[in-house]
Amino acid sequence: MKAEDIPYKMLRQDAYSSWLGIEILECEIGRCKVGMTIRKEMLNSMGKAHGGISYSLADTAFGFSANTHGKYAVSIETSINHIEALEEGDYIIAEAVTDITKTKIGFNIVEVKRKNDIVALFKGVVYRTGKDWE
Repeated sequence: MKAEDIPYKMLRQDAYSSWLGIEILECEIGRCKVGMTIRKEMLNSMGKAHGGISYSLADTAFGFSANTHGKYAVSIETSINHIEALEEGDYIIAEAVTDITKTKIGFNIVEVKRKNDIVALFKGVVYRTGKDWE
């Protein structure tokens, strides 16, 4: 399997990301860009997107990107900074823009944007196992 195909396989097996409506926009080794639209059932009590929604989108981009190296990569630490509130109908894009792979530990930075505005910044750390994607 080509490394760039791994995220597509992951998405087909991911019921939660499918429910969110996540689509893969671009993918290459060490980088993945995904997008989705905020729906009414994703809003919190203040009528804004629940913070877990942008977190989930960023986490998906992070996971997909980390696995493009051909080995199963599992998250060991993540964090997010929410910068702007999101509304129903907003289309947001998360792009894993940095992937440092000097050891079995990988570091990723994910920018979440609405149009050209950054609405959240996510940092993730993965452990790359010895198991190959097939």
